[in-house]
Amino acid sequence: METYWLGVLLAILSGLSHFSGMLIEKMIINKLPPDVKLMKSLVRTPLWIFALFIRFGLGSAFFMVAQIFIGPAIIPGLMACGLIVLAIGSVKIIGEKLTVIEIIAILMMIIAITSLGFSELSIELSEFNLFETQFIIRMTIYTSVLTVLGFLLQLMQKKSERFRGILLALLSGFMFSLSNFWTGVLIGVIAHIFSGIFNIAQIILFIISSIVLILVNIFGITKMAASLRYGDASKLVPIQNTPTQSTPSIVYFLVFLLPPPSILSVVFFTVAIILIILSSFILGKRQAQMDDIKKEI
Repeated sequence: METYWLGVLLAILSGLSHFSGMLIEKMIINKLPPDVKLMKSLVRTPLWIFALFIRFGLGSAFFMVAQIFIGPAIIPGLMACGLIVLAIGSVKIIGEKLTVIEIIAILMMIIAITSLGFSELSIELSEFNLFETQFIIRMTIYTSVLTVLGFLLQLMQKKSERFRGILLALLSGFMFSLSNFWTGVLIGVIAHIFSGIFNIAQIILFIISSIVLILVNIFGITKMAASLRYGDASKLVPIQNTPTQSTPSIVYFLVFLLPPPSILSVVFFTVAIILIILSSFILGKRQAQMDDIKKEI
């Protein structure tokens, strides 16, 4: 039980690091002229590199160790505690003002994420057979579906300037959903190796996991950075969190095929999904309205 709460603490620290880094990113992006090449300008900015270290260096370290203790199912929910930092920081540091309904929507998202955390859908990666044929098939289907959805969002954002920020944020969210899942797989492989199980299947899955993680994180970072050019971080980040918060339960029930710890787990999951959909709708609608106002100005 002590390791479980240590995993919870590490997941929370990961969330705080992640969103703090995102705030710094948004501050830098806001200062860039609209006609410059985004990534070319960012890589030349030391503060942006520092933000990446906080977000993906320190945050990822906490995240990966948390995976060892509690698995991939509830970590994204716990990490969303950083939304509080994001909302306050956007107002105090960047000056992105929130309306009452947007504050309510963010609170709804936080409640939803907390409910997912209390569902206790933890996965013992070291004890799960990652090389079982049916699991490999389910894992492949899950990865393929999210990849196709990401590809469709990429096509849609090119044709929809009005919703471009929202679509890019969702695309980034699906990439980080894959990152969360495949990090769990990678940690599981490493755990099996340290337990004395070492064969060619371990090496193959290790290589595949590493390649997938590199690709999805590159796409996730770049697409989220691009989305921040089209709107407020305090609104786009909760939208990005919609897939990252809802897919872990799909992973738990449909990919790992694990039973819920109790009936309350199902209740928490259902309430969380409803709140996530409602809050994302509010924030997404406001984002589109904000884009229209900017065009008129």
